[in-house]
Amino acid sequence: MVNGTVEGECGVCPRGERANIEKVCQRCTEFPELYDWLYLGFMAMLPLVLHWFFIEWYSGKKSSSALLQHVTAMLECSVSAVVTLLLTEPVGKLSIRSCRVQMLSDWYTMLYNPSPDYVNTLHCTQEAVYPLYTIVLIYYAFCLVMMMLLRPLLVKKIACGLGKTDRFRSIYAALYFFPIVTVLQAVGGGLLCECFTVTQQQQHYAFPYIILVLSLVTLAVYMSASEIQSLQSLISKKKRLVVLFSHWLLHGYGIISICLLDKLELSLPLLALVPGPTLFYIATAKFTEPTRILSEGGSRH
Repeated sequence: MVNGTVEGECGVCPRGERANIEKVCQRCTEFPELYDWLYLGFMAMLPLVLHWFFIEWYSGKKSSSALLQHVTAMLECSVSAVVTLLLTEPVGKLSIRSCRVQMLSDWYTMLYNPSPDYVNTLHCTQEAVYPLYTIVLIYYAFCLVMMMLLRPLLVKKIACGLGKTDRFRSIYAALYFFPIVTVLQAVGGGLLCECFTVTQQQQHYAFPYIILVLSLVTLAVYMSASEIQSLQSLISKKKRLVVLFSHWLLHGYGIISICLLDKLELSLPLLALVPGPTLFYIATAKFTEPTRILSEGGSRH
């Protein structure tokens, strides 16, 4: 639309615009909704949680540098997030303008190219959910660059408790999972952010449930690998408390994201369930100890 008249032929809209009801390209001037920010927060935390997991997995018990690597990973992701927001329109501000998501197909415009004469197809692939699709990919690119600039020098200096090969394994792991999360965003971004719409007023989102499941699984794996079977062994080391509270924050984030589907003030008491999985694990760990199960089985025979 130029000076009140429609100009140009049918085709793809420029970046930062999308077609309105009249099929005319219109500039995106709205602000992201709360769930859009929660989704972006989830995609921003995903590489950070993976960094922490692999740093903890490969640091071993001999290395005392894991905590500093955790802090460095958080610094990398935080700086990348701020830089990404500053470079997104409006440039220089920690806010973004966006096109509101109306339906699931908005995420996959490449599957809905029109054929006006039923013979020739017009390739109108565009970012109808601007900038929710590309801003995550840009953020991942900055995270990768920041990691390659900071982490190798840091690990080389402080990870002296590990071998020359082992100390860089967390970085090698990141070189594997960054392409994976990039493909996840490119292919499943719409499925994560907006599963389906029951009515025009009610929408169901997948990422809060993914947060809860992943945080529960990783917490169980960590406590099992660390042989934590009592509350005393859990609070005996500061490192374990940091990991525990990080998972609790993820639990709370997922619960709040789910509760916002209805009424937040009525669902806040559910945050009291955040320590539940940890307490349940500690209470039942002694009954599922593999050595105990094997010994009981041997005594019966």
